[in-house]
Amino acid sequence: MLRAMGCWQRLLLFGGVTLRGGGGAGVPLGGSRVLVCGRQLSGADSEALKQRRAQIMSRGLPKQKPIEGVKQVIVVASGKGGVGKSTTAVNLALGLAANDSSKAVGLLDVDVYGPSIPKMMNLKGNPELSQNNLMRPLLNYGIACMSMGFLIEETAPVVWRGLMVMSAIEKLLRQVDWGPLDYLVVDTPPGTGDVQLSISQNIPISGAVIVSTPQDIALVDAHKGAEMFRKVHVPVLGLIQNMSVFQCPKCKHRTHIFGADGARRLAQTLDLDILGDIPLHLNIRETSDTGQPIVFSQPESDEAKAYLRIAAEVVRRLPPPLK
Repeated sequence: MLRAMGCWQRLLLFGGVTLRGGGGAGVPLGGSRVLVCGRQLSGADSEALKQRRAQIMSRGLPKQKPIEGVKQVIVVASGKGGVGKSTTAVNLALGLAANDSSKAVGLLDVDVYGPSIPKMMNLKGNPELSQNNLMRPLLNYGIACMSMGFLIEETAPVVWRGLMVMSAIEKLLRQVDWGPLDYLVVDTPPGTGDVQLSISQNIPISGAVIVSTPQDIALVDAHKGAEMFRKVHVPVLGLIQNMSVFQCPKCKHRTHIFGADGARRLAQTLDLDILGDIPLHLNIRETSDTGQPIVFSQPESDEAKAYLRIAAEVVRRLPPPLK
């Protein structure tokens, strides 16, 4: 079987395993000399080959193009689901607008399989089209919103393969008439997959915010999420420790249900800052489920003030907007 295979096929198949055959000595691919089709490359030749390969690969990557009218894009991400990422994205967008009423804020939901923004922002209906055949965002609480949830029935599952999902993401990025926006908050799906990579490669991102609970299992995936954005050269603004503590409404006893300060320890490991702590509170859940986010409906509550402080920290860490 091995004799029938081409040399480059064997290289791709076995990767860093030592190869023998073709008349040359066996040399590990990770070494300073590489065996290619029976010919050894010197260190200089090997480096030139790496550079050439990198040039070829870079040609296939899409070039970043800003979203028209949008000054800064803030991505809200998490390594896994169920940590309150969408709730955080909604209240962060509202917090940005509440802290500075002169700023125009948008909210883009690119979680194709599980869009939450329509329910949390109490929005229904199909987007209208502009004269340029672009979708107009739906507006509520002063925030312009776009989501796949506006384009499908609420209970309809999205049973799509990867290429269809990427096509939908491209439309949400490029075929929406946002108008002038100071901040566009992007609620991404959990994980570190194609959607996050595609967004990072297609549009310039001012910064990413990682949401996690203090639980060890969630922190492992949050670590992966932060490292992914670093690898694609997206600045990570910091971590948000969600569901950090539960306070009994009757006796006021505080319980760290998911553990204490786990996200703070992870932030130290990654040399990042904690943008803020959000408690595990019934009001946050109820206001999200009823489509009246807590920053809007209960702005004087301690929970809303926590989001407002986080929004201020995010703005403080953002680079200067693109002109």
